[in-house]
Amino acid sequence: MTSSRIARRFAERAAEGRSVLVPYVTAGFPEADTTTALLPALAEAGADVIEVGIPFSDPLADGPTIQDSSFRALENGTTVARVLDFVREFRREHDTPVVLFTYLNPVYHYGLDAFCRDAAEAGADGVLLTDLPAGADPELEGAFERHGLDAIRLLAPTTADSRIGEVAAGGRGFLYYISRTGVTGARADLPPELEAEVRRIRDRVGLPVAVGFGISTPEQARAVAHLADGVVVGSALVRRLDEAGVEGARAFVASLREAMDADR
Repeated sequence: MTSSRIARRFAERAAEGRSVLVPYVTAGFPEADTTTALLPALAEAGADVIEVGIPFSDPLADGPTIQDSSFRALENGTTVARVLDFVREFRREHDTPVVLFTYLNPVYHYGLDAFCRDAAEAGADGVLLTDLPAGADPELEGAFERHGLDAIRLLAPTTADSRIGEVAAGGRGFLYYISRTGVTGARADLPPELEAEVRRIRDRVGLPVAVGFGISTPEQARAVAHLADGVVVGSALVRRLDEAGVEGARAFVASLREAMDADR
């Protein structure tokens, strides 16, 4: 199987001695068409891979900031089809990899094979389903593979050593390490055991490891960039977008990129 755009981006940054910056945004938030301008702004500010959230009415894994953004996006009339349109529009001018972040329900409601086909056609590179444990749905995993979409897998502090290899075996692109148990949300500090946890994963798998959940400042992004292959920032960016619009979000991502590259 050929290398994906996501895998190539991680390899490129590793060769440069840099960590990959992965910002998350909820499509259709805060206004219905904000995403049209937002995705190019993030790419131009230094995003290496962009996670685009498909809003869902019951986002149990997300904290209050992203839950609120999801509800407001739905109120704005954002649908799966509209999210794919955003990706399609972005792909006309930009080659930054895109990961669709969502839950099983919207995928099955849209239609499993149709979703994978249309996501790939729109230019998406991977899919992260928060409620799909590795190996739980071979049909869905097979559909991702048929359509050339990377299945991005989640690992957590509670993932047993014996399970890490099983999770990674079904994944492509990178592994998303949830640095804390619980829901998403900005935090004031990083877990003290984070370095040891990243090392525990790297000792068992070959995929790049990106760390998310709680990273909210340039200083935290810089610290994580020293430990992991990628840095995921969600709630803090969503909040900045709501407060300061697309230009505020652009400036925030640029500040993360600058901090992450400060020691090169």
